[in-house]
Amino acid sequence: MNAAGRLLLIEDTPSLQMVYEAVLGAAGHKVRTEGDARGGLGAFRSEPPSAVLLDLMLPDRDGLDLMAEMLGERPEVPVIVITANGSINKAVAAMRAGAHDFLVKPFDEARLLNAVENALAHAVPGAPPNAPATGQGQSGPLGAFIGSSEPMRAVYAKIRSVARSMATVFITGESGTGKELCAEAVHDVSNRATGPFVPLNCGAIPSELLESEVFGHLRGSFTGAIADKQGAAAAADGGTLFLDEVCEMDLNLQTKLLRFLQTSTIQPVGATRARKVNVRIVCATNRDPLEAVRSGRFREDLYYRLHVVPIHLPPLRDRGEDVIDIAQHVLARYAREEGREFRALSEEVKARFRHHPWPGNVRQMLNVLRNVVVLNDGAIVTAAMLPPDLRPDLPVPAAAAAPAASLPLDELMGRPLAEVERRVIEATLALQGGSVPRAARVLDVSPSTLYRKIDAWARKG
Repeated sequence: MNAAGRLLLIEDTPSLQMVYEAVLGAAGHKVRTEGDARGGLGAFRSEPPSAVLLDLMLPDRDGLDLMAEMLGERPEVPVIVITANGSINKAVAAMRAGAHDFLVKPFDEARLLNAVENALAHAVPGAPPNAPATGQGQSGPLGAFIGSSEPMRAVYAKIRSVARSMATVFITGESGTGKELCAEAVHDVSNRATGPFVPLNCGAIPSELLESEVFGHLRGSFTGAIADKQGAAAAADGGTLFLDEVCEMDLNLQTKLLRFLQTSTIQPVGATRARKVNVRIVCATNRDPLEAVRSGRFREDLYYRLHVVPIHLPPLRDRGEDVIDIAQHVLARYAREEGREFRALSEEVKARFRHHPWPGNVRQMLNVLRNVVVLNDGAIVTAAMLPPDLRPDLPVPAAAAAPAASLPLDELMGRPLAEVERRVIEATLALQGGSVPRAARVLDVSPSTLYRKIDAWARKG
């Protein structure tokens, strides 16, 4: 447990005051209690607390206004807001306004103590809030991001503003825009930077195995469980758990994830007892999460628990000169890796890159430049080196509209499914003159799906 702290509790219900004081006092914390906003603000100023527990429904003032005034005077003090079950939207608004965490009534003793311990662990008296990591400016790129366009500067600012909070970050954006880079940047500028960053792609794991991947399992808990397995939530203890493609999660597991968020406890498959972990959640999706809620694929209560601080990553086509900055950086890296002499893009190539729609976003650009570097040599990338879909001067192959049915069925029978998939995709690409977008239309998949697979095959050799 963290060291005891000096807490300010602002709660107008006497019975709840007594319960919270008893739980916190038994844990070694010193608690000063006030029943209204006026008394709470006075106590905040006269006896500066290590952390504040603030009920948002006060008799003399709106809790959000009170929190804003307190954070305006001492922004380094973590504030835990308390709200009724029917007012979770107000708690989300408080998190977006700077609250450290929120509790939804009714909550148990473990959840209260966990929230307080987390807040005290992140309280740094006198430290400026959301201070950037060493060597980083207040508006420049974070982590592995490249580019300084206006949309990306807004992303960097939001990452810095949420860094010291425990608020759950929900990243949205088209496939290939860098959602995992964004999650890593949130982790790297937070107080959890020295802890683990554990990514988990919910869409890449079969639903029957996902619970084990998230929460772990004990040996013998199901067929094939030949040893104990630590889940991603336990591996991320003290750090950040990144749930990518979270809208693909099975509904039954969504229920268990919600309980995990509410209690900060995990129970591996086959275990009889739960254990506490200290994990910050960052999640991402390339879907519209509200549409997933409306269609019944995603729980509404989980959506509101996760969608606290939204960060939307702009598509590459909306990032202006970032397109050229990224391309130049990636070109230099690939040239080093492949032993080539490439140093720059020709002006014609730059113009084509600026006006290309990039349906696969940055991932598509990486694939294009890898293709150029591997198949060509020279100091300057010219238009003639680009793949067909970036060269409008080339005619569309006659077979562009033909399906990828030229593979004899007999050649596919008896082969592993992964090999069949690869051969069909490669045959379709050949029929489409190497154009990933056209091949994607024939196969009825997203271009970004093909770019991911092609990149994975290239890494495996």
